[in-house]
Order: sequence, then C-alpha cells, then structure tokens
Amino acid sequence: MKTIKYIATYAISIWSIGLFIINIAWAGIPVEHWSQPSGAQVYLVQSPAIPMVDVQLDFDAGSRRDPPSQAGLASVTAAMASKGLRAGDLPVEPAMDENAVGEAWADLGASFVAHASNDRMSFSFRSLSYPDLLPRAATLAARQLAAPSFPADVWERERDGMQASLREANTRPGTLAGRAFNQAVFGDHPYGFEMTPESLARIEVSHMTALYRQMIQPCRATVTVVGAVDRPRADALVAQLLARLPAVSGATCPPLAEVAEVAPLMQASERRIKFDSAQAHVLIGQPGFKRDDPDYFALTVGNYILGGGGFVSRLTNEVREKRGLSYSVSSYFSPARHAGAFGIGLQTRPDQADQALQVSREVLARFVEQGPTEDELKAAKGNLVGGFALRIDSNRKLVDNVANMAWNKLPLDYLDTWTQQVDRLTTADIRAAFQRKLQPQAMATVVLGGATAKP
Repeated sequence: MKTIKYIATYAISIWSIGLFIINIAWAGIPVEHWSQPSGAQVYLVQSPAIPMVDVQLDFDAGSRRDPPSQAGLASVTAAMASKGLRAGDLPVEPAMDENAVGEAWADLGASFVAHASNDRMSFSFRSLSYPDLLPRAATLAARQLAAPSFPADVWERERDGMQASLREANTRPGTLAGRAFNQAVFGDHPYGFEMTPESLARIEVSHMTALYRQMIQPCRATVTVVGAVDRPRADALVAQLLARLPAVSGATCPPLAEVAEVAPLMQASERRIKFDSAQAHVLIGQPGFKRDDPDYFALTVGNYILGGGGFVSRLTNEVREKRGLSYSVSSYFSPARHAGAFGIGLQTRPDQADQALQVSREVLARFVEQGPTEDELKAAKGNLVGGFALRIDSNRKLVDNVANMAWNKLPLDYLDTWTQQVDRLTTADIRAAFQRKLQPQAMATVVLGGATAKP
C-alpha cells in the first residue's frame, strides 16, 4: 500500500508541475461526447502519454442560485463536502471524519476536491489509471460525491473561521472597492451577492443537505474526462462515479428554475468611498457578455489590445508609460452563463485618482469608437496564437478547457479552430463587437480613497 502511495504521489507531483506535455503536433484535439442513460453528459479526450486520468464533474449549483439572505451557500456546501462521509451499507464502509478521508486519499495517491463558482459546483477527481488502482480510487470518489456527512460541529468551526476572515477582509481597501463595484454593476442579480458574516450565520447544515440533494444528481451532471482511458473505460468510470447518487433519469429530471438575466446599466453612476490608504482604487465597468456570445473572440482579442495584454496594452501605455499615474492598469471581461462584468482597474496616488480616471475613460471611449490599429491587431494575434499551446500543455489545463467548452455548449471542434477564429478577425470586427457590447457613457465607477472621496 505504501509503495503504491509513494509512486502515485510522485507521479501526480511530476504531472502537477507541468512536466507532462500534450503532444502539440496532433492534427487536432478530438473531443468525444455522449449521453449516459442517467442523463449525464460525458466529454472525453484520450491522452495516453502517461497513465493518469482527470475527471471534472460540473453541476448547475453555483452561487447564482444562492438565496439572497444566504449568499455563500454554494461555496460552503462545496467546502463542507470533503469534511466527512456517512457510513455506507457495507461493514467495510464505516463513517469517516475529515482526517480519515484525507488519509484514504493519500493512501491511494489520488485526490477529490470540490469548489463552487458563480455558475457551477465542480468536483475534480485525479488518479493514476492502473487497473488495480483506478477502480479503488473511483469507489472512494463515488462515495464522497454521494455521501458527504456535513458534520454540524465542523461547520460551526469552519463558519467561525470564515466569519473572522471576512471581517478582516473588510478592513482592506481592495475588498471594499470590489464589493461596491460588483453591487454597482450587477445590482440585484446573484452575481452581485456578497458572502458576509451575517449571511453565513443564516446557513445551517440542513440548508447544505437540501441544496446538495436537489442539485447533485446524475441527470444534471456534465462530466469531462481527460487521460489514459478509452471510451468504454471512460463511460464505465463516469457511471461508477455517479452510481450512488439518486437515480433520476434524464427524461424525468425536473428542470431548475431560470435565473434572471443581468440588467444592462441605463446610465452612468459614480460612487466615491472615503478610505485612508496610500493608494486610491479606481474601478470602471458594466455588464459584459455571455460566454457563448458570437462576439467572444473579437472581444477577447480587442481586450488584449485595450488592457488585457499587460505592458503592451493601450491603457498601460497611456496611464503608466506616458503619465506615470499607476504602476499597473488593466481591463478584463468575465463572461459566464450570464453577462459577467467588463472592468478596468487601477491603483494610484489619492491626489492622482481623478486624472487617472479621466485618462482611462478617454482611452476606453476612443477604443470603442475607433477600434484597434492594424499594427495592434497583428501584434495581438501573434501573441495569442503563438501562446495557444500553453493553454493546453497539461491534463489539468486541457480538462479546464474542455469542461468550459462542455459547460457552455460550445462546438466540439472549439479548441481545434481557436487559432483560426483569432486569426480571421479584422479591426472592423473588433470595433463593431465593442460598440455592440460597451457603452462608455453608461459605466459604473467606484473610487475608493481619492482626494475627493466622500463618506
């Protein structure tokens, strides 16, 4: 047992630091997709270079479904899913506390972790694919997926620690500015909800178990498999992982309630927050776009030119290089199931906050109106296309990309055509996309700590 443990741990360590490289010479990345009788959607990329398999199971149980008064419910439910297991039906499956669960995974040299984002609750399983090891690791993963115990005493301990961390975070200017910005951009949409000590106090174990029972079902699963397994073996592995969950077929799986879309901002807003700090925080933005939007590539490339490309971006050139107003400034899109935020962010001396804000607004308005130059587009394409291989150079990165593709229902050849989609863009495409999505005259602005800040 110890030999297996050490060999597996060593192999996973080597893989984790990126020494396993995908064969980029492939003509493509073949993604296989099928549905299981349970309704689970399975996506497979066979990667036989090393004897390892990664699985990600995604469920529509992210924080966008949190009740407003219990913001953080999805996150804490995912965190508590690894804190213990209920006893199984067999004598060889006694109840396990969090230490016993950790030891069991260490003995197998495998791992199983959960986390929740805005849209998804995700479970990541990793194991060597040896025939004498993978079934045992999958058995433990299936049990952990289906039978978390959510121990009340552990939740009380975890909640106390999380509440203390949140109170400490609320003393930091970045936290306060980010919270105000999210509220300004998203309003009453769940993307704008913030976990607080008060919302955690309203969450009990019964709420976690109810959420888990309703959402974590095979018929709701989107499963991505990458590794040294063929389709029959991958299908059997996924079936084993989901076997202990409530048996609800895809045909009878009750639909989940729709979540309202993010409302667009109809007019500009500006909030200034008094805070005694060495640096003022400046944030500008609005709702952006959904991940499956046809403008995705144009907006991604355009944002690289505007502010996502670091030292080669327009914002950096105008705000940092020409005027010395900030060490760094950047822009971003966060597309998701709903219109995630577009934002520009920087820190500067409090007495320079108004100037930095004005310059950033001018750069944004000019970019939306005129778009990039041919030289800027050529340079951006070269960087993004040339760096594409680094996006898929390990199993973990490939799992992330395929899971993202599966979750957002993107074409199966999405990764194969990624570079072509970027390369075919024109300056007119980018200008048109930015004009469709951004309204510089109707942005939300938050300035924390500037010279003119008000309580």
